[in-house]
Amino acid sequence: MAWQKLGHVFTANHHATWMQGYASTPFAAPLNNTTIRCYFSTRDPQNRSHIASLDINPRQPADIANLTPQPILSPGPQGAFDDSGVSMMQTVEHAGRRYLYYLGWNLGVTTPFRNSVGLAIADAGSDCFTKISEAPILDRGHHDPLSISSPWVLAGNEGWKMWYGSHTSWQTEQSDMHYVIKLATSPDGIHWHRDGHIALNTLPGETAVVRPSVIHENGEYHMWYSRRIGNKQTCAMGYAHSPDGRHWQRRDDAVNLTVRPSGWDSEMLCYPCVFDHAGSRYMLYNGNGFGRTGFGLALWQPQ
Repeated sequence: MAWQKLGHVFTANHHATWMQGYASTPFAAPLNNTTIRCYFSTRDPQNRSHIASLDINPRQPADIANLTPQPILSPGPQGAFDDSGVSMMQTVEHAGRRYLYYLGWNLGVTTPFRNSVGLAIADAGSDCFTKISEAPILDRGHHDPLSISSPWVLAGNEGWKMWYGSHTSWQTEQSDMHYVIKLATSPDGIHWHRDGHIALNTLPGETAVVRPSVIHENGEYHMWYSRRIGNKQTCAMGYAHSPDGRHWQRRDDAVNLTVRPSGWDSEMLCYPCVFDHAGSRYMLYNGNGFGRTGFGLALWQPQ
């Protein structure tokens, strides 16, 4: 796979009181043959994340349009699972409705935070999302006792699948954690079953694999994800493929997207979102600081 970087798209820089900085975990929803809506997470002065969006033409990715004047989704009430922030993960179109899966944040005491998965729903063609509950749809439990992160959902004829990050331990440094990617299934995209199966584990030298982005194509599943290397703030891209979505073969060497010598993505590449648009395959991704410098766009060129 040959990925060609097309350039930096956006980072928040005091655009609004709720949009002070960051543009992390981007997600793409093509609107037509020339326009892509990019959803992302931004932060307010209290460091709480909100969900926003903007539109781009991938031929001119730096020329943004329709930046949302108000958040699409904001943190929940005090004490709720998402009172410390809501991070964008993905939207899924199904039966005339749009399902927005997001990550809810709670600040911790013995650990910095804990995460759960929430869901908001809108009518088709609308960005007026309403949270279905003040409670998460996927929370800590027997198979995931510490925290949950980064869901990616596909709806198919055989039911729904979710690949998500499961924290397995906290490291010596309080900010460091170890997590893997697990699989959950659902009949409706709301009620989920877990059996603890690890779809993608870490390799020696890695502390985490996270933020899967999955495409089902020609009877096979393809996953791109972030690899956290060591206990340092270093991330790189990975790739794996699977016949069933449950058992994966890693081919990290197939992703030739690397950091630049300098600039917004010179230190790390993380949080991919791979999507097809107008006959081409693209990737949105974050650079330095896990979204502090915003996100960019890359084009896949078959070899």
